[in-house]
Amino acid sequence: MTRSNDPKPGLGEEGDDGELVAACRNGDPDAFGVLVRRHQKTMLNLVYRMVGDFEEACEVVQDTFLAAHRGLAGFRGEARFSTWLAAIALNQARNRLVRLKSRRRNEAFSLDAPIATAQGPVFPDPPSQAPGPLELLERQALRTRVEGCVQALPAAFREVLVLRDLQERTYEEICVLLKVREGTVKSRLSRAREGVRDCLKHARGGL
Repeated sequence: MTRSNDPKPGLGEEGDDGELVAACRNGDPDAFGVLVRRHQKTMLNLVYRMVGDFEEACEVVQDTFLAAHRGLAGFRGEARFSTWLAAIALNQARNRLVRLKSRRRNEAFSLDAPIATAQGPVFPDPPSQAPGPLELLERQALRTRVEGCVQALPAAFREVLVLRDLQERTYEEICVLLKVREGTVKSRLSRAREGVRDCLKHARGGL
């Protein structure tokens, strides 16, 4: 992610993405920085939910914006810039997941290893000398279980769940992003929600 000076007049945070894209193509050095600042949080949220690791997600988002910058000439405006950008982010996340799965197969797993979250590493068994409020611990435990259940879903189901339930994107936009019919999106979403519910039931039963 980048930082730059205040945007030029007409290229503020509330401006039109199309105007910024046109400015980028015309050689404006600041316009793409505005696009990055406008969309980086949404892209990070999307990618983190897909890969389940905050540091990896940050790298994927950086790769996403680099790929978007290189491919800006190919953006035809048939969809919103944010939709086009999200499609790039999903492809980057899929590629990273393949590499992560390969890497993890060759790594030893430790039950004491910290769990990476957007708020920093969380240890499965917090040290007793630093207790927190019981309610906070319970919420963190539930959040960790939910994230684990989402990550356990097949990628196709996880994508629609993240896009619809966590990012609240429309069915129409999800269809454009994933290049599938609305009926397919709804079917995958239903199965994803059912999968998370079943996962949580098993997790509670194992406590």
